[in-house]
Amino acid sequence: MTVRTRIAPSPTGYPHIGTIFQALVDYLYARRYQGQFLVRIEDTDRQRFVADAEDKLFQALTWFGLEPDESPRHGGPYGPYRQSERLAIYQNYAKQLVDQGKAYYCFCSKERLDQVRKNFQKQGKPPMYDKHCRHLDPSEAKARAQKEPHVIRLKVPQNQKIIVYDELRGSIEFDSNLVDDQVLLKSDGFPTYHLAVVVDDYLMKITHIVRGEEWLSSAPKHVLLYQYFGWPIPKLIHTPTLRNPDKSKLSKRHGHASVSWYREKGYLQEAILNFLLTRAWTHPQGKEVFSLQEVIPLFDLKDLHIQGPIVDLAKLDWYNGLYIRQLSPQVLFQRLQKEGFIPSDCSPDMALKIIPLVQERLVTLSEFETLTDFFYRPINYEPKLLLKKQATQELINEQIYTTLTKLTSIEQKNWSRENIEEKIRTIATLKQWKPSQYFMMLRIAVTGRKATPPLFETMEVLGRQQTLNRLQEVPKLLGEIKS
Repeated sequence: MTVRTRIAPSPTGYPHIGTIFQALVDYLYARRYQGQFLVRIEDTDRQRFVADAEDKLFQALTWFGLEPDESPRHGGPYGPYRQSERLAIYQNYAKQLVDQGKAYYCFCSKERLDQVRKNFQKQGKPPMYDKHCRHLDPSEAKARAQKEPHVIRLKVPQNQKIIVYDELRGSIEFDSNLVDDQVLLKSDGFPTYHLAVVVDDYLMKITHIVRGEEWLSSAPKHVLLYQYFGWPIPKLIHTPTLRNPDKSKLSKRHGHASVSWYREKGYLQEAILNFLLTRAWTHPQGKEVFSLQEVIPLFDLKDLHIQGPIVDLAKLDWYNGLYIRQLSPQVLFQRLQKEGFIPSDCSPDMALKIIPLVQERLVTLSEFETLTDFFYRPINYEPKLLLKKQATQELINEQIYTTLTKLTSIEQKNWSRENIEEKIRTIATLKQWKPSQYFMMLRIAVTGRKATPPLFETMEVLGRQQTLNRLQEVPKLLGEIKS
């Protein structure tokens, strides 16, 4: 058997991180067994259709490196891969079920259906269809269907047990009396999810269906359809739903459910994938950090956890910082530049000089500008910051004058961290100034901040003229402080 997996998202919104999680699982399993991973677009919900949602999905898959083997964009032998282009296929299979007595025409109006649901709810029962049209004479129903609006419903057997076998949970038993006579084909000729997914998975030779556990309640309807058509049932794997730390479902109303949120924040693709996989799978050697290529020969669907995986952003931050630190400065520069996190007023030469100074502190790429803007933009700070640690204006003026004298003696060609540090440490020793006060004063004077990369490396990257200019501003700023 050739392993074939798929994701089948609906273009009713922009890509969800849960879709990427599903794609990751499908991708790894298909690669493990040299099979195929495909993308099918389930675009039959025309009311909620979002025009560019499909484009965004494929952009996301490409960004993550989860390229499918077959899709509407990649082609393949089992197309078309958009359900809206397969309507005739679904209509034929729906009519086949009617002809075999396993489905039926339903002519009930929306008003009647609403009333039926309300009646069931008043009785404390699940809001199901009352099977009113199920008892129509088949010949009469067929004749009416030629001229009246209708849907086609699944004829669910009564008083039976429907067994669904899930590869993670084992056999699950459903009472057929609690399974609704599901609409298979709508009045506009479009299929519902339930008919289309079964037909497509069969015709596209899908061997393993990986989907969220929220679809487990629909599985008995799908099992019935496979049995009615006489088709083998693929392996079913219902993965746990991604959850927030408070155990609530990670839904689209949460900003971090959207793939775009992770990219805009500056998370690395490999860090996100590593993080997602560890939410529901444990490396056989207990490793927390690993590449997809390392995982492929080890990955098996049966090893997935069934408890709800928690999307702990603090843990993702840990992963991302770790991956950032593993990059070379040149590669990190390329990633920052490609993702648009190098500000337009920071030259590439300046960025390459800065990166080694801040790489250890970066958690996400988006932090680059915040951590480095003082290198390439005018600084603005409260002069009173310079007076911390019991320093007086007189002391700081003396420190600035002495420092300027010493640093001015360093020629441009010799402006280096080593020479800067040697001059400043010599001053501190000779003057017996407390290094904590003196160095902090200098840090604030040249950066406007109390927390920065190492002082002497920062002054080297700022350059001789910029450093001297900022030090020369200090006496003027101190003079503005009102006593």
